[in-house]
Amino acid sequence: MSALLEFITAALGPMGPLVIAGVFGLILILVSLPLLLKKSADPFEKLGGKGGGFTRPSEGDDVATRINLRYDSGGINLAKFEAYLTPKDEKEFSEAALKLTQAGYRSPSAVGNFNFFKMVLGVGFIFIGVLFLFLGGGQPTTTSIALYVLLPGAVGYYLPSYWIERRRQTRQEEIENGFPDALDLMLVCVEAGQSLDQSILRVSSEIKRSNIPLSEEFEIVANEMRAGKDRVTVLKDMSVRCGVNDISSFVTVLVQSAKFGTSISDALRVYAEEMRDKRVMRAEEKANKLPTKMTLGTMMFTVPPLLIVMVGPSVYDIIIAFGVGE
Repeated sequence: MSALLEFITAALGPMGPLVIAGVFGLILILVSLPLLLKKSADPFEKLGGKGGGFTRPSEGDDVATRINLRYDSGGINLAKFEAYLTPKDEKEFSEAALKLTQAGYRSPSAVGNFNFFKMVLGVGFIFIGVLFLFLGGGQPTTTSIALYVLLPGAVGYYLPSYWIERRRQTRQEEIENGFPDALDLMLVCVEAGQSLDQSILRVSSEIKRSNIPLSEEFEIVANEMRAGKDRVTVLKDMSVRCGVNDISSFVTVLVQSAKFGTSISDALRVYAEEMRDKRVMRAEEKANKLPTKMTLGTMMFTVPPLLIVMVGPSVYDIIIAFGVGE
C-alpha cells in the first residue's frame, strides 16, 4: 500500500491520492445514476390504460374540471434510498416538508429529493474544486484547499436551501399580492348565490392565469372539500401550506363566521375591504423606503461626478498656476 501511495504521489503530485479518490467517487456516481433515474411504472397509469376509469388530466383541461388528487414526484425515483435521504427526527422532517410545501413542492418524496440534490451538488462542487486545485499546479496550502475545495463544497451544499427559501418567499409574495383580488371575486360569487365551495372553485378557475400559486391552493381546497374532508380542517391546512398571515386571518374569519352563524358575504365584504387597504399601505411603505435606498446610490454615482465638474477646473487652474510660477 505504501508503494502504491508513493507511485501515485510521484505520478500525480501531493494531491494524487485525493484526485484518485475523487475520480473513483465520480465513477460510482455515474454508475448509480441509471438506477436512481429509473422510474417504476405507475399503477394508476396501468389502470387508465386498461380502461379502469382513471385518466391523468391533460395540461389543457380547465381548473374547474381537473382534480389533482395525487402529486407526481417527477422523473427521479429515490424510494429505495428514502431511509438515507430523509431525516430520522419527526420534527426535523415536518419542518423540512412544510418549507418545501410552502415553496410549491408538495410531492411525498420532496424531502428526499431535496437532500439528494444537496448531497450531489456538495460532492460535485468539491470534485470541481479538486480539479481546479490539481490543474493549477504548485504546492497546495491550507488556504488554497479551503478556497478551492471546502468553500465550493459548502456553496454546493447550501445552494438548494437558498433556492428553496427564495422560491418560498416569492410564492408567498405572489399569494399576498393576489389575495385581495381573489377575495373580491369570491365576494361577487357568494353574493350571486353560490355556496362557499362553489365560489372557491370558481375563483381558482378565474385567477389561474394571473396568480398560479393562489389558484393551486384554492384548487386543493376545492378538491379536498369534494373528497369529504371537513371544511375547517381544509381551510386551516391551506393557511399552513401558504404561510401567509393574510390567509391565516381569512381562515379565522370564515371559521368564526360559520361558528357564530353570521353572514359569510358580510364577513367577506369587510375583510376584502381591509385587504385592499392593507395592499395600498404596503405599496406606500415600499414607496417611502425608496428614497432611503437610493441615498447610497446617489452618493456613489452622483456626488463624485458633480464634484469633478465643479471643482475640477479650479484644481486644474491651480496646478497650472503653480507650474508656471516654478
